[in-house]
Amino acid sequence: MLRASLPSTRAGRVGHTGRPGRGPARMSPPSASGAVPNGAPASPESLPTSVAPRKYALATLLVHSGALEEDPLGASSPPIYQTATFRQPGATTGGAYDYTRSGNPTRNAVEIQWAALEGAERAFLFTSGMAALATVTHLLSHGDHIVAGDDLYGGTSRLLARVCPAAGLEVTNVDTCDVEAVVAALRPGRTKLLMLESPTNPRLQICDIAALSRAAHDAGALVCVDNSILTPLYQRPLDLGADISMTSATKYPAGHSDLMAGALAVRDAGLAARLAFLQNAEGTGLAPHDAWLLGRGLKTMALRMERQASNAARLAAWLAARPEVRGLAYPGLRASAGHGVHVAQATGAGAILSFTTGSVELSRALCEATRLFKITVSFGGVASLILMPCFMSHASIPAEVRAARGLPDDLIRISAGIEDIDDLLADLEQAFDAATKAVAGSEPALALK
Repeated sequence: MLRASLPSTRAGRVGHTGRPGRGPARMSPPSASGAVPNGAPASPESLPTSVAPRKYALATLLVHSGALEEDPLGASSPPIYQTATFRQPGATTGGAYDYTRSGNPTRNAVEIQWAALEGAERAFLFTSGMAALATVTHLLSHGDHIVAGDDLYGGTSRLLARVCPAAGLEVTNVDTCDVEAVVAALRPGRTKLLMLESPTNPRLQICDIAALSRAAHDAGALVCVDNSILTPLYQRPLDLGADISMTSATKYPAGHSDLMAGALAVRDAGLAARLAFLQNAEGTGLAPHDAWLLGRGLKTMALRMERQASNAARLAAWLAARPEVRGLAYPGLRASAGHGVHVAQATGAGAILSFTTGSVELSRALCEATRLFKITVSFGGVASLILMPCFMSHASIPAEVRAARGLPDDLIRISAGIEDIDDLLADLEQAFDAATKAVAGSEPALALK
């Protein structure tokens, strides 16, 4: 079980104006070793006095972050600093904070907590997962080269296919399950970024993060892993050699489908400084109230994901026995491609699965016949979700590109929620029965939800 120390809250900062702050000021995350940013080991004095200085499981760190423990009123829930500006101590001296775009105690508290979960030097919260990924691409310069997977979230594909080329970046998509193919695509000295997902979205393919990280570093490239499907609870990309771990905090961290956020975590101090500059310069930092909601969501993330993963495993086993199901993909299945690699680098299978039926009409009818599974994009919320990616989350990818990448139109993706598993199984069973009858023509066509 992964364990880490509670993060320290005592460190200085540089504010909006570039002046060094004073006093206990900005809360900075500990390093992966548990050291505070100045290199001194975390001492008992740097930890909340009510908690012993020891290593804690991630489920505990989700509840006891150690951040904002110095609130003078001792609030059980961290306060929301819903302000744009902070009064300064003088006309020529800077305080701990000055402008929320540059830093806010509420956002910084959750950033510290996220860094501890990732085993990172520092973490950053953005207005969405795509804002976080876009910031990563801004580390590059005109003429640089990116290698990325060919099975990626639709928004990431759009960013790489349309936005990056307009900025003078060249992008090569490759099967990242094939280490040799990735090595062949890397251009030493010119490739500056390898962008990965594992498991991929939506086909749940597995890539060897450690092997690919070594290959990318040999070519002089950074490695960014979109870890949204597993989060640091089940996989920590930085431990596997990646330089940047990205999580769409809209998904499992927030957990209730009611806010958008993205997180980046890094261990290299120089890389952290570059990301901090971009977050401030581009104004992409998460707003205080959204940060507070995210922090509240983190407290129950371990419980939610445990239930969701358990439900997903039961759903996968049930679907594997259905005659209508083809190409079932779920990392927890021993027969799934890449299972050995996955269990070596992750501690859980997550709560996403996908499958095909061999018929777009049957897949459509199945989705529309469900009662508990909401037809919607995204994943990771408490309610179970179902969709056909080619018509929703990945619709921005041209049809010919989807076909070339092996992304079939009849693909269905399910995000398991926290409902009673017997209710979910019963719902799928009646949906399969209704869909097969409707497609066979024995019942009227199903109405759209």
